[in-house]
Amino acid sequence: MYLDQSHDPRKNARLLSQLAYHKVSVKKAVEETNAIFSRIKENTPMPKPSFLKRLRSNVALTDCATYVDEEGHAYPAWKNLLDTEYNHLLKRVRRTVNVKDYGARGDGRTDDTEAFKKAIGSGRVKVYIPAGVFVTKGLQLPSWTYLEGAGKGTTIIKLHHAAPKGTRLITNANYRRGNRNIYIQGMTLDWNVERLGYEQKTATGGNHSSCLTFAHVTFGWIKDVSALNPGLHCFDISSPAYSYAGDGTRARGGSKYIWLDNLNGSGFGDDGITTHHSENILISNCHMCDPSGRAHQKGFSNSNGIEVDDGSRNVWLVNNSTARCFGGVEVKAHHNSSAASNVQIIGHLSVNDNRSYNFRHIGHHTSTDPASQTAYDIRATNIVAIAPIYTNLYTDSNPRGMVISAYNNVVINHFTLIGDPEYDYKGNPVIALQYRARNISLHNIAIRSFQTAGTDIHIFGGTQRADCIKLRNIFIRNSAPQAIYVGTGVQQLAVHNVHARSKNGAYGLKTVNSLPDISEVHATGYKTPILIDGDT
Repeated sequence: MYLDQSHDPRKNARLLSQLAYHKVSVKKAVEETNAIFSRIKENTPMPKPSFLKRLRSNVALTDCATYVDEEGHAYPAWKNLLDTEYNHLLKRVRRTVNVKDYGARGDGRTDDTEAFKKAIGSGRVKVYIPAGVFVTKGLQLPSWTYLEGAGKGTTIIKLHHAAPKGTRLITNANYRRGNRNIYIQGMTLDWNVERLGYEQKTATGGNHSSCLTFAHVTFGWIKDVSALNPGLHCFDISSPAYSYAGDGTRARGGSKYIWLDNLNGSGFGDDGITTHHSENILISNCHMCDPSGRAHQKGFSNSNGIEVDDGSRNVWLVNNSTARCFGGVEVKAHHNSSAASNVQIIGHLSVNDNRSYNFRHIGHHTSTDPASQTAYDIRATNIVAIAPIYTNLYTDSNPRGMVISAYNNVVINHFTLIGDPEYDYKGNPVIALQYRARNISLHNIAIRSFQTAGTDIHIFGGTQRADCIKLRNIFIRNSAPQAIYVGTGVQQLAVHNVHARSKNGAYGLKTVNSLPDISEVHATGYKTPILIDGDT
């Protein structure tokens, strides 16, 4: 399978249904995931941060329920509030104008910045942008602004050749006081990276150098938009400044109640879609692929298709796709920031990403690191990983279908992984549970065709072991020599209903100094079907 830059992400739901090993309705799958999640949450005490850190977290959590309609569309409970605010936006609009009536040429040469400023004014306006290439030095949108183009590839807003490297092509106008009710639809955003020539690094730092940035925006919509070759991100939902004040804190002025739908992005220097210190975000039917990685040192580019980053919470990812990125979906944080939390992935297709799904809190992995206070609560349902590969973006990173590090309370339900039987995975694991991950439940997992991998599911032991792991309904066909390997000292391990089949495998289930609760483990075609702490 090859998903190019023009892939229509509105087809993702159908593709996922075709590829999934388990054929089950979205509603039923989500109900299963939520039931499993509720059970593990009952037994997991949350850490209590200091009063100062509670104060600096500054925003209360919202309704985290997920609804699924009769057609199988999943969305968060708070979307009804966003729909109400859309109607408020339409009522507040006093003018509907065409940017060409204010002098814009759209000829790909003329600087149309002033024409846009006149058309937009102080807001309460719907600005139509017809077909053409409109060159600007950056647009700042006030509250109550509706920006509408004629469609992707038809209306193109292109950054001026003299724009500084740190320019955001489109952003909101007031980072300090914030903005509200901004709608952007139907256009291509071209950051014009070619203007930088052969300069290797394309970003200046912070949340600059992106195609579209919402910082301190409440109620925002970005729909039917494509973004090309930004120095940093295609789409960044953020606070005015990134914060590194420590685990348990969040930056002020984060964005909230934002919906991104039917977006395409490619050539990004860092991430396709990213979120920072923001909450209540819905990302649906989007496709991100082929990053340049030029925001980083060559060979060390953590360029992800979709990244839910520092301080983000209450984020829904629904029926998105990624291809040929470092990470397809990465949920993470830097060591000196709060981890993203309460993330729900409902349908995702990863094709040829180096790490299809990567969940981690950097700096909280080893036995000498402090335990993360915030790396909690991820649910993933109906996801697919196809043929993860090595990449020049991050030359020392081995391909994985999934990696979970340092996170607590993670449920993966209905996950299909399909390898390339001709590809050299160099004995690496397909799924890795590691670095103090806790309370992880893998249910309805299907893995096939990773013949050159080392292990299909590797639960790492030792002083940095993963603990409290549940595996249920695992189906493995003609894949790695070891189906399931459990390292030294892993505690509270349950393995139920495993069906592993190999032509010339070594171990079906192998544990070292771990005594799991096991039942219905069936391994055929392995030299040693089951080896529990030295006993077959």
